Amino acid sequence: MTTTNNHALRFWLLILAATAAALWLFRPVLLPFLAGLAIAYFLEPAVTALEKRNVRRWMGALIVLSGFLFVVVSIILLIWPVVNHQLGALINSLPEYIAKLREHYLPWAEDWLARFTPEDVEKIRDAAAQSSGEAMGWVSQAVKNIVSGGFALVDAVALSILTPVTAFHVLKDWKKLTKVIDQIIPRSHYAVIREQMAEIDQTLSGFMRGQALVCVILGVIYSTGLALNGLKYGATVGIIAGVLTIIPYVGTVFGWATSFILACVQFDGDWLRIGSVVAVFAVGHFFEAYILTPRFVGNRVGLHPVWILFALISGIKLMGFTGVLIAVPTAAVIGVLVRFGVRQYKASSMYK
Repeated sequence: MTTTNNHALRFWLLILAATAAALWLFRPVLLPFLAGLAIAYFLEPAVTALEKRNVRRWMGALIVLSGFLFVVVSIILLIWPVVNHQLGALINSLPEYIAKLREHYLPWAEDWLARFTPEDVEKIRDAAAQSSGEAMGWVSQAVKNIVSGGFALVDAVALSILTPVTAFHVLKDWKKLTKVIDQIIPRSHYAVIREQMAEIDQTLSGFMRGQALVCVILGVIYSTGLALNGLKYGATVGIIAGVLTIIPYVGTVFGWATSFILACVQFDGDWLRIGSVVAVFAVGHFFEAYILTPRFVGNRVGLHPVWILFALISGIKLMGFTGVLIAVPTAAVIGVLVRFGVRQYKASSMYK
């Protein structure tokens, strides 16, 4: 029995190693196929619902995917002109904003630094310069990895063609694919493996579909709130903050810091208006933490925000934008397997 278990363990470790090696080897061309698979996974419940209403599977896949692409393209066409215009205007205004920051807040910073000894001031400046340099280096490297990993070999045209084609075929053949996977599961461990796969599916579907809704709602709240407060470029900041909410803490921190700096420059020390800008993100965070996430994501997902953040950063570092697509699924699988391993350990004689 022990020999059989050892053989099974070696077999699955070999499969895992081969899968990891294949992902690494073919990472330059995986992006459109993984994107299509992610879209198909996201839309599959809608296709199944149509199938239950006697709509043929291929027709349901075509209807749902066409509707999804129409909505996405419409949103891009509506939002892109605003974002493009505001980003260009913001870049052109940066020198003026930097001059205003120096004029209004540099004396305050110098008064604050005057409390320290010259040696302490020098240490603070060195630490700030080093930290900012490291931060900018990390950000630039992350952007470089995303761009090079996402579009170096597979350009935007190939991505726009292959992704919907992949999504359609996966949606159309979803039952066949799941049946094949079901048939190759070892019969001796069928019940256990199916249970873990169901938990992985619940974790992934809960996070992906729920977090997508949270991102959209927060993007609307942030962009509308900032625009109503009269903050220039607030709509763009709110949209970007909403999109970045897919990464825990990053969207809120980015939006709050960016809008706060813009408010300090634009409102010339009017702390009531600056406070109203900060309040937009306080309200958004309240909705996210106590209403949106519990309602759309729920506690059943079992993915800690820090674990998701670590997975996404690792994915960007290792495989660029392709790594972003597989980061959360990988984190979900590892999380489910770790929890299963802990349960097995606690049920063993070694623990007791």
